[in-house]
Amino acid sequence: MQIVCLDLEGVLTPEVWLAVADRTGLRELRLTTRDIADYDVLMKKRISILSDHGVGLPQIQEVIATVDPLDGALDFLDYLRHRTQVVILSDTFRQFAVPLMKKLGWPTLFCNELEIDPDNMITGYKLRQAEGKRMAVRAFKSLGFRVIASGDSYNDLGMLEEADHGILFRPPESIVSSHSNFPAFSEYADFCGFLESILE
Repeated sequence: MQIVCLDLEGVLTPEVWLAVADRTGLRELRLTTRDIADYDVLMKKRISILSDHGVGLPQIQEVIATVDPLDGALDFLDYLRHRTQVVILSDTFRQFAVPLMKKLGWPTLFCNELEIDPDNMITGYKLRQAEGKRMAVRAFKSLGFRVIASGDSYNDLGMLEEADHGILFRPPESIVSSHSNFPAFSEYADFCGFLESILE
């Protein structure tokens, strides 16, 4: 038995924070987990920027509703779902994910939760579990699954290390050079070709 665990943003969809940065003009929001390895530092910075500029959850959700899957992502996901089980392991938030999941055909998603005040401002966040991606892979392995995991950012490295097969997809060069032990692909066709060699 096997299961494929995928990151969401960067693998199946664009980075939503980049879209938010472009729509609001807040260039500081363009920093992502591809740039900053410490997720808590990154999120606190984002929340502070949003607070300073009065940008609330409804404005962010409005932007996310316009974000479409990456070209080829739906076909890639359908290919996987016809071959094996697929779970999305993401550090996104429940309040962000619904329009993205709808466009992807409602795959299974494990993610986190935002803390919202009465004025719809983001005041904090709650992780589903510390090192949630790594721990999910570890749990699947304890259930007897062989796990194939793929992501593009620093926050994906834990699940790639824990998986039986870790694969980078469209990562920045800094991650490729420092983690050359993982195969890296930039096109879904090449990714699928590699998967054919390891899927049971």
